[in-house]
Amino acid sequence: MPFSFFHLLCYITIIFAEVDAVNEGASKSKSKLRLFVFGDSYVDTGNWRKSIGSSWKEPYGITFPGKPSGRFSDGRVLTDYIASYLGIRTPIAYKWRKEVKRSNLEYGMNFAYGGTGVLDTLANQPNMTTQIDFFQRLVEQKVYGKQDLDNSVALVSVAGNDYATYLARNTHDLQKLGDFTKKIMDQLEINIDRIRGLGVKRIAVTLIEPMGCIPLQAVSSSYSNCTQALNLGSKFHNQMLNQSLQNLNAKDNSTVFITLDLYDAFFSALNKFTTHAPAGSLGLKPCCEGKDMGKYYCGSVDESGAKLYTICENPNLSFFWDTLHPSQNGWHSIFSSLRSSLHKLTI
Repeated sequence: MPFSFFHLLCYITIIFAEVDAVNEGASKSKSKLRLFVFGDSYVDTGNWRKSIGSSWKEPYGITFPGKPSGRFSDGRVLTDYIASYLGIRTPIAYKWRKEVKRSNLEYGMNFAYGGTGVLDTLANQPNMTTQIDFFQRLVEQKVYGKQDLDNSVALVSVAGNDYATYLARNTHDLQKLGDFTKKIMDQLEINIDRIRGLGVKRIAVTLIEPMGCIPLQAVSSSYSNCTQALNLGSKFHNQMLNQSLQNLNAKDNSTVFITLDLYDAFFSALNKFTTHAPAGSLGLKPCCEGKDMGKYYCGSVDESGAKLYTICENPNLSFFWDTLHPSQNGWHSIFSSLRSSLHKLTI
């Protein structure tokens, strides 16, 4: 399908919206903020090793920055949009902290690793507890001092991989999912309270997305419907998370802990996307997927380097990039749905 004037107009609109987000954030920042990021692939901007991370393989990064950058998308992810709203550059990934000038650390740091969770998951990467250990070490080493922390915000996006691991190990048994959610909450409370104890003044925790709408689950309906049982699990998780954050804030009558409602933002963005999107939009179908679902994945190649995946003609018409992650267009839509609540990030 040729790249039409309409597609060009959509692309220009996205670019100007991103510039507006930067300007809006900058006007609200009283002083330079530091953003510290913990969690999973929704916020990871390059912590996996290049030799093993799928996020460092083509076609990841095809939209931004034009090559693989360690993001699990074709372009920008949630961290990039939150940073732009705050009026700062995307914080450096922890893995690269020793490879850059000290001035590049002034925007904060990203400790998130794709595939990880509150607890140990199927990914052999640092879980949230270990990520906070990394952060604590930098605070103890005075890489970030009191003044830095007094002007800091933490973004936490976590738990989706915990549930994926639970379902993989329990053959999709949902009977004890409530007990598992309680286990996640107990550890998550400990973790985010540690972040507060290290001096961060505002901690934003994402509510979990509607897990049943992820393409990996929606494929069973040929990408036409979400799996409602998993969405009910998401709702239960979010109810417990809201209560946990209320309890933590009540300890000292504060508003340190806030939520970013990814659940409603996903649904709102998906609704707008499917209702108003131009012809050729993919809905719940991912832009990039393996040729044999479950055997190959986005970015898979054979021994000769031949591609074992397909990619849509225009990622800007997709909401999901691969079977698990939104595209840059999807994240932009989600961020736009979150925008009305982002004032809570101000310190």
